[in-house]
Amino acid sequence: MQQIKTRRIFVVLNTAAAGFLHRPVREICGLITSRLAVQGNAVEVVLAFGGSLDRHARETIANGSADAVVAGGGDGTIGTLAAALVNTEIPLGILPLGRLNHFARDLGIPPTLEEALDIIARGHTAVVDTGEVNGRIFVNNSSLGAYPFFVIDRERRRRRRGMQRPIAFLLAAFKLLRLFPLRRFSVRSADWSEICRTPCLFVGNNQYQLELSALGRRPRLSAGQLWIYIARQQTRLQLVWFTFKSLLGLTDPERDLRVFHAASVEIGSRAGRLEVAIDGEVLRMRSPLHYRIRPASLRVYAPSPAQTTAPVDK
Repeated sequence: MQQIKTRRIFVVLNTAAAGFLHRPVREICGLITSRLAVQGNAVEVVLAFGGSLDRHARETIANGSADAVVAGGGDGTIGTLAAALVNTEIPLGILPLGRLNHFARDLGIPPTLEEALDIIARGHTAVVDTGEVNGRIFVNNSSLGAYPFFVIDRERRRRRRGMQRPIAFLLAAFKLLRLFPLRRFSVRSADWSEICRTPCLFVGNNQYQLELSALGRRPRLSAGQLWIYIARQQTRLQLVWFTFKSLLGLTDPERDLRVFHAASVEIGSRAGRLEVAIDGEVLRMRSPLHYRIRPASLRVYAPSPAQTTAPVDK
């Protein structure tokens, strides 16, 4: 292992994350401390959830008590702590303890806790872009229309009726198809403007691949562009067929989507407020929505070039 300076490492764990369903909290905390408390590093572990995640991170940054912040949880947790670290040069370590862990995957961070801790312990960092909408940071993507509608209904069923996640997922999907909400948006960038009627509008922090071999992955996290994907489907049957093709990596970008990229984009609606999905979590925001890319704004611990070909820059 390369020699790195002693660090004060502040670890925030979202105990509501899926990873804690399979391993005891005490075991996870002990593993984190043993793997990171090397070469004189001082490690502090805090258990948190919800709004306390952001508060813990910002307090730590404000009082200068950390040289690195580590987030343990899913993409929502990572995005919350990333927002506190943007443009600070304090590196973010990622422990993929969520269900999907898209950001960790695109960085080339291994899925196991032990291997992810080794990445942080080695100390190699990279700089990546973040996205922003109305002042809110995201590391993966943001979407309007069908997905926020689906998430709200799924979580309402789980919270109010105590449904298991798979059942709530299926019922929310059926309701989405039954109601099939089409939304009218105005989309404007520096050199492009359009009024569209769509079931789903998706804004990615850098480009997402649509091919089966790399479906949903990003070839780069530092290209300095937002990528906007607007679904063209206008009927339930078209949406079902599009979803099926997407899962198989058979999407035709020319026929199925309107795709363009820009450094910033404004999305308007007749509605005064819109439900907006940000890294998988839904917020209600005032229209119009102002999106922009924030190039090279977040420093993260990542595998070195010798370890992986992940799409990040030094």
